[in-house]
Amino acid sequence: MKQTFKKRGQKITKKWERFSAQAKESTSEHIKENLISRLPNARRVRLLMLEWALLVIVITSLALTQVFWYKQSYSVQAFTDGGTYIEGTVGNVSSLNPLFASTNSEKVLSKLMFATLSTIDYSGHVGLGLASSIVPDETGKTWFVTLKDGLKWSDGEPITLEDVVYTVELMQNNTVSTSYSANFTGIDVEQDGEKLIFTLPAAYADFAATLNIPILPSHILAQVPANKLLEHSFSTNPITSGPFRFNAAQNVATSGDKIIYLTANPDYYKTTPMLNTFAVRTYNQAADLVDALSMGEVSATAELTPLDSDLLSNDLVYEKQTTIASGVYAFLNTMSPLLTSVETRRAIQMGINMSSVRAVLDGEEPLDYPILRSEIELTSYPELPAYDLEGAKALLAQTGVTGQTLRLMTISSGYLPEIANEMEAQLETLGFNVELSVYNPGQEFLMNIIRPRNYDILIYEVELGADPDLFAYYHSSQASTSGWNLSNYRNTLVDDLILGARSTLEENLRVAKYEAFLRHWVNDVPALGIYQASLTYFFNKDVRTFSEDDRLVYPVDRFVDVEYWAVNKTQKNRTP
Repeated sequence: MKQTFKKRGQKITKKWERFSAQAKESTSEHIKENLISRLPNARRVRLLMLEWALLVIVITSLALTQVFWYKQSYSVQAFTDGGTYIEGTVGNVSSLNPLFASTNSEKVLSKLMFATLSTIDYSGHVGLGLASSIVPDETGKTWFVTLKDGLKWSDGEPITLEDVVYTVELMQNNTVSTSYSANFTGIDVEQDGEKLIFTLPAAYADFAATLNIPILPSHILAQVPANKLLEHSFSTNPITSGPFRFNAAQNVATSGDKIIYLTANPDYYKTTPMLNTFAVRTYNQAADLVDALSMGEVSATAELTPLDSDLLSNDLVYEKQTTIASGVYAFLNTMSPLLTSVETRRAIQMGINMSSVRAVLDGEEPLDYPILRSEIELTSYPELPAYDLEGAKALLAQTGVTGQTLRLMTISSGYLPEIANEMEAQLETLGFNVELSVYNPGQEFLMNIIRPRNYDILIYEVELGADPDLFAYYHSSQASTSGWNLSNYRNTLVDDLILGARSTLEENLRVAKYEAFLRHWVNDVPALGIYQASLTYFFNKDVRTFSEDDRLVYPVDRFVDVEYWAVNKTQKNRTP
């Protein structure tokens, strides 16, 4: 049997070899006859051959172009997960505990690492953060708060009502001084089953905005004495609840600058951020950020102003400007001997050409009143006196202060020095001798100028907030070294209007009280409105940041959608 198969195989092999030899000989003869022997004839049809070659090239090119266009029609470049975003900030980082955040750098880190009970949403209004509901009773003095389900700290422990109670009581502790403490004076908080009950000393319609506070983990800090809190390891390596969790801190040379590295928090209550890492690079002064941004050392910064645009030579850096709920005013110190008389303040109000003052601005919104239209829509606004230099001079002459020295002060930030220069010139034209001082912003300015009200007129920016609560800036109780009534303004009728507006839940009544307040504000002239501040954000064109449709209240509210920020791109097919 094996011999039979072997013989058959040999026969098949020989047949295949004979077939291959015949095919080779036939092909060779065919090529000689139909190609090689005819090559001399190619010269006579060379034009036709060239035409055919060009036709083939054109058809091939069109086919390739069609493929490219078709590919573009069903694919798009989109941002994808991963990568590192580096934000440049100004200010030292002394502590990562959010209750003690004071510098811009610390405030940014607080927003990135810690969620709040309530929060500012995309529309610029107060919304829900960790809380699933924040509702008052019919009196407005008692508020009930519940938490969302499944909330976790970055160490996996649940975020609980005990954490909220601990944080609020810590803010009320006399040994702990935070920027939130004043808002919780006289407020009782207790846990009742699955909800918290806040009992206020008086009705407050906008209490939900007060709950925009970071929460601390009681399972980590409850046993730490309040006066030792800053010394605890939590201040340098915190457990977090926000979109990012702490990873590492790096000192930069000997400058005192730092880089704080954060990583995406998979337990964030909204969703895991697209970025793998968010780094905060701190600088001592804003001027250092110009070179850092141009050289690509940082992805973006909110520390520069439109005045810095010309210094940025890199075409890869884009700029966007978004108004925030802050206003720049000229605060007139009503307790200053020079400005005690309301007639003097009215003369200044009438004698300042605000159009000329605002001419130094670049795209900023004028602001005439201490209430923003985004906070509450009033039915009417009092009319401001028209500019009348001669009338103002005559009124000023009646007060007997013409020729006296007026102390005009501001800080070296944004447009404020230019505004101060223009107002100095106009006040001198009005009849004052003006002593203008421009200070660097910081603790020294706060302690030596702001708190003792060591000025006659102060040009300064203040936060107005998401709601029109005027208590901090115009209530008599805040005309003190610890308050923010920068005009030292005292009017008992105004005090009643402010308290009445903040205590009523009925919108129509609130509107009526705020309109009455504005009439007093215009007549008493504790301040002059100049413009609504804005956030100027410089960023690398290849990154995705906050949406320009977002309405910001505070500068850090730009991080409201930080979970969707991205730096990596990929090509993706369109959805049919």
